[in-house]
Amino acid sequence: MPSDTAGSWTPVALSADLPLATVIPAWTPAGSIALWRSQSGRASASSDRCPHRGMRLSHGFVRGEALSCIYHGWSYSPAGGCVRIPAHPDLVPPETIRVAVQRVEESDGIVWVAVGEPALPPPRLGHLVPIRSLTLNADIAAIEAAAGGKVDADGLIRVADCPWMRLLPTAQTGCTLIYVLVEQDRNVADRITASRIAEAVRRRAETRQKDAA
Repeated sequence: MPSDTAGSWTPVALSADLPLATVIPAWTPAGSIALWRSQSGRASASSDRCPHRGMRLSHGFVRGEALSCIYHGWSYSPAGGCVRIPAHPDLVPPETIRVAVQRVEESDGIVWVAVGEPALPPPRLGHLVPIRSLTLNADIAAIEAAAGGKVDADGLIRVADCPWMRLLPTAQTGCTLIYVLVEQDRNVADRITASRIAEAVRRRAETRQKDAA
């Protein structure tokens, strides 16, 4: 993704896949995270381990403006500080009890998480809108070959046989997550076509990856 020497942005989810008061697992180059949205609509990214017993916070739940661990209910604010320990309801949790957090921004229907301290905001997709995401068992080079286009300066791959469609890839551990984007004025039939083309790109990319192994 476009970045500077201080940091970069990683697309981690579609905004539509993160409803109010939910938490999902996600991944950035810095490691796994718990991506969650508070009841008021704020998206946050927390380290995926509760400092109490190491339970994954992405298995937890959201109440109000806090993310709670499913094991013993320790709750954390979007800033990472522990705000509640159910076994000690009268205790104000020490400031030292906290989880690491990463900066989050949403734009054009995509949730972006910062790795490091990017000087610039996430890329703007302009006239493009995301319609779905796909996980491919292939690297970005194989996806480029399958799509017939290279990653451009905005991190997008143009699909050779569909000029109004783009792919936004992000490397994961052992796979690649892609977001399928189309021009805003495309109708439902076009969006279905783009989804089918993306599936075909996935099959070709995974075949190339397997053959190269």
